Amino acid sequence: MWGFGGRYYWGMKERRGGRSEGIVVVFAWMSSQERHLKNYVQLYSSLGWNSLVCHSEFLNMFFPEKAANLAHNLLKELLRELKVRPCPVVFASFSGGPKSCMYKVLQMILGMSEVQIKADDLQLVKECFSGHIYDSCPVDFTSDLGARFVVHPTVLKMSHPPRIVSMMANGIASGLDALFLNRFESHRAEYWQTLYSSICMRAPYLILYSENDDLAPYQVIRNFAQRLQELGSDVKLVKFDGSPHVGHYQHYPIDYKAAVTELLGKAAAVYSQRVHRDGERMDLKGTRDEISEPYSTLRKAASSSNQGFLGTPLMQSDRFLMPSSPGYYEGRGFGSVSDEHKEDLIHLPNPPRINAHGVLGQFLFDVCVPKNVEDWDIESSTSFIRQAYSSSRRHNPFNPIKCIRRSRL
Repeated sequence: MWGFGGRYYWGMKERRGGRSEGIVVVFAWMSSQERHLKNYVQLYSSLGWNSLVCHSEFLNMFFPEKAANLAHNLLKELLRELKVRPCPVVFASFSGGPKSCMYKVLQMILGMSEVQIKADDLQLVKECFSGHIYDSCPVDFTSDLGARFVVHPTVLKMSHPPRIVSMMANGIASGLDALFLNRFESHRAEYWQTLYSSICMRAPYLILYSENDDLAPYQVIRNFAQRLQELGSDVKLVKFDGSPHVGHYQHYPIDYKAAVTELLGKAAAVYSQRVHRDGERMDLKGTRDEISEPYSTLRKAASSSNQGFLGTPLMQSDRFLMPSSPGYYEGRGFGSVSDEHKEDLIHLPNPPRINAHGVLGQFLFDVCVPKNVEDWDIESSTSFIRQAYSSSRRHNPFNPIKCIRRSRL
């Protein structure tokens, strides 16, 4: 009871590795034993959910680093199961369980504290997280909380503890409250900030309380639920009449089971929608990749073709790409479409080259290039083109004979 850290175990060991709807991580109240959680574990199991139960020690409230160590080990154990088969996860907290461990787990999942766990693993837990259950909590941890917790019957497990025991427990708790008074307020603010930050995981809340609970005042719980609703969360607040602290299931088993069944159903639906949405997003991304890949290939081909096709440079015109050498067409057969599909790669022979300074090159130059171009009427040709263009604008009949101009070429 007065130690540090805590322990955890799987509630239904025979179900581990089997098929279950999901996992309920139970953050039990301080000083609780395995037998005290047996009814809750059986309830979750009857609904098809496995249970990972965590018992934390009392001093974790005053030493957050001890709570963080327990949270880290618990999170690794949960990850081992989720890596085998991802499934919805619900956190069920009782009494002081959120302060002694649960809020540290939330900080790690949300990235609010440093932890030696891979980011992908934390993202897996975040994607699987699908619901919250608060039973007789959250409790506002004021400076005198330690004293009130220790002497409470649910902690000492005695309806009327001996006076000497109450005095000793009260004295130790009061001393701890006074010793950590300066740090207590900062821890309290961090605790509430973490609980409210959990709304970013978009999971439903079930909050169970009683107006007769002297350890978890209903005003605090109602304010917490109202604030969550204002922030846009799905919150169901269930009030039980006359039930004591963490005694709601014992006094109202039918109503309690109905509320838990509804929450677990919502959690399963949230997880299923999340998986479906992520699957559609992945399919859409794959479709975009498949569509963009051919266009990317065409862009690369066009870019490489501008640089040259098998050593033959290409010139880009206003309308299309055309080869600068007639050798592009040499050796290529214009067969059927099926024949072209059979050719993954077309190897063209090297086009014949003519040496400009050779005999044949000099002969072609002398034949094709006139030696005197002084009598070329370039200006008249230009004016003729203008006249032909303007006449076409006036819808005159086209006379191809007028367009024939002889030249020495």
